[in-house]
Amino acid sequence: MIEQLFNCQVFVFVIVTYLYMVEQLFNHAIINSMNNETKKTDCEPINLDLVNKIKPNMPDLNLLYELSDFFKVMGDGTRIQLLWALEQSEMCVGDLAVLLNMTKSAVSHQLKVLRTAKLVRAHKNGKKVYYALNDSHVKDIFEKALEHICE
Repeated sequence: MIEQLFNCQVFVFVIVTYLYMVEQLFNHAIINSMNNETKKTDCEPINLDLVNKIKPNMPDLNLLYELSDFFKVMGDGTRIQLLWALEQSEMCVGDLAVLLNMTKSAVSHQLKVLRTAKLVRAHKNGKKVYYALNDSHVKDIFEKALEHICE
């Protein structure tokens, strides 16, 4: 009987300990989710004041990923040629294909990528689809990049 009582007390102790550990893990997870960050760095800050000053001004991570995707779209030579041509004038797929010595299919594929990224817009005129830069922002970005390269 004493052995059964002892086993029962051990069992209760194990259960209570387990519940305590689960509660601690749960609380830790809640605190981390409230802070919305998990420490991944293996460094300690050299200038903590500077880090704390800059940290609130950092854009949302999703926004930075979108910016990265934007630059990936801009990072293709064929798409840059298309943007360069469209910066000069609105053009149809056939004319762009002749200008860049490409197939209409290849040009259409790249224009679809540029449309998805909202860098170019299209409109129909009869059976032909004409493309142009979406807005002046695209031209401004293009000009600033060229200015940077030519410095």
